[in-house]
Amino acid sequence: MADIFREIDEEVRRDKALEAWKKHGNKVIGLALVAVLATAGWRVYDFYATKQAQEAGARFETALEASRDGRTEEAERELAAIAKDGSKGYQTLARVREAAEIAKSKPDEAVKTYDAIAADASYPATLRDVARLRAALLLVDTAGPADMKARLDPLLSGPFAANARELLALASLKAGDLDGAGRYLDEIIVDRAAPSSLRQRADLLMAIVRAGPVKPAN
Repeated sequence: MADIFREIDEEVRRDKALEAWKKHGNKVIGLALVAVLATAGWRVYDFYATKQAQEAGARFETALEASRDGRTEEAERELAAIAKDGSKGYQTLARVREAAEIAKSKPDEAVKTYDAIAADASYPATLRDVARLRAALLLVDTAGPADMKARLDPLLSGPFAANARELLALASLKAGDLDGAGRYLDEIIVDRAAPSSLRQRADLLMAIVRAGPVKPAN
């Protein structure tokens, strides 16, 4: 008797399952297809992105090799192309490296490129600070203290503070402002977070400051 009831129960469940399948089967199939297509789509994207990154990496290395060999124009062209259509990470690296290549022959144009990077919020903050520092380095022989201060003040509270102070000290020395140069150099010397090589350079420059203004020859 128990077997009969079990058979009837199974038939009822099967009938309900068939009824549910008839009603919702297409939706289930549709959802399954969406899941399969989404997975397949992600794999295609992942493959494509990986392939792009590998290609961009090879192109970036080719550009660096051209730079090392002194083929500056070729390096500039390749880096500009990567910055335009390479994968995201290599676009960023290529843009900065492109500015370094331009600086070899066209420092004014390189400064504009660095300034554009520094002003672009889509770049990481550290990279933007590097761009500010490199632009100031190109200008240290030509820009006045006020211009250098405006460029480098934002770096005085960050990881490149000592580097910024060194450039500000050089700009002050060039302008004949020994007191200003001495203040920046002293801040570097007492900064234990500053690289030792930078503190040593600051010591040497401080000797110039302490020597006072150069007296004109009789």
